[in-house]
Amino acid sequence: MRLTTPSIICHPTEIKLHQLSKTLEISFDDGTTFNLPYEYLRVYSQSAEAVGHGANNDNLQLGKETVTITDIKPIGNYAIAPVFSDGHSSAIYSWALLYQLGTDYKTLWAIYLEKVKAAGHQHLG
Repeated sequence: MRLTTPSIICHPTEIKLHQLSKTLEISFDDGTTFNLPYEYLRVYSQSAEAVGHGANNDNLQLGKETVTITDIKPIGNYAIAPVFSDGHSSAIYSWALLYQLGTDYKTLWAIYLEKVKAAGHQHLG
């Protein structure tokens, strides 16, 4: 699911992985903190594998309910590349993308669940 990433001027002040709750906690310098589920980050990966290679492609990611993040690799001063337990490690999450994913979580998660349902898949979450 391709997202249009807005430009923001916020930068993270802290990033924590919470393995029990399977969430990435990210705090920004504007005082905002988001707790983003691993599954949510995985299904909204902006890598070519997840969104396809063309503007109209959308590879719906299914069966990611149990995915975890095993490592986070910094990408310069602008992004991170999580390593997911299913082997996916090519996605780059910019600060702007993470902020958008946090801000729009409820809406984007509802859209994803509707697409899962329309595809005839039973979401286990």
